[in-house]
Amino acid sequence: MDTTATVSAVEAVGRNTYALRFRSPEGFAAEPGQFVKLGTEIDGESVARFYTLSSPTVDDTFEVTVGIDPEEGGDFSAFLSDAEAGTEMTLSGPFGDQHYDGEPRAVVIAGGPGVGPAVAIAERALDEGAEAAIVYRDDDVSHADRLDRLEERGATIRLLDADAELDGAVADALTDAEGETVFVYGFADLVADAEAAIEAAGGDADAAKVENFG
Repeated sequence: MDTTATVSAVEAVGRNTYALRFRSPEGFAAEPGQFVKLGTEIDGESVARFYTLSSPTVDDTFEVTVGIDPEEGGDFSAFLSDAEAGTEMTLSGPFGDQHYDGEPRAVVIAGGPGVGPAVAIAERALDEGAEAAIVYRDDDVSHADRLDRLEERGATIRLLDADAELDGAVADALTDAEGETVFVYGFADLVADAEAAIEAAGGDADAAKVENFG
C-alpha cells in the first residue's frame, strides 16, 4: 500500500526515543514485527526511512517507535523530532514476514529500537493466551512502562547493559516448548550475538525470525 498517514499522538518513551501513533489509512493492516516506510519531502527531495511497528494490533491507529540521534541524525530525523499531532507523512507497506503469527511462545531478543517490536509481539502473544519472553540489551531502556506491565502479566523480561553477553539470558528464556519461536530485532552486532547465543543454548538460529536493522 502506498498512501499517506497522519500523526495522531507523539509520546516520549525513552532518551531521544518517541512513539509516534498514526491514524490508520483505510484498508491498512499489519502484524507486530512488520515494518513500514515513512517519508516526506524536504527541500524538494523525497526522504524516507523504515520503521517497525510497535503496536500489538492495527485498528483505528498504529504505532512506530523512533530513536533520534540529535548529533548524527539527518534531515528526516529532524523532521521526526518536530512531528506532532496533524503531521502528515507518506506511508508504504507493510513489509516483512518476520512477524508474530500466533506462536504459542514468543521469545524476543532485541536491542535499541528493536524494543518496539519486542513489546508489540509480547503484548499480542499474551492477549491471545500465549507465552512471551523478552531479552532486551541497551543502556537506555525505552518503553519501560510497557515492559513493567508485561512482566506483571507473566512475561519473562531480562534487561541487559549494552555491552553484556546474551548467552545466559537467552538460555534462560528458551524452554524448547513446542511451537516456541525466537524473534530477533536490532542492529547487526545484536543480531550476530543473538544468533550465537541461540546456538550456544542448543537452539536453531536459522529458524529464528530475524530483522537486521543494518
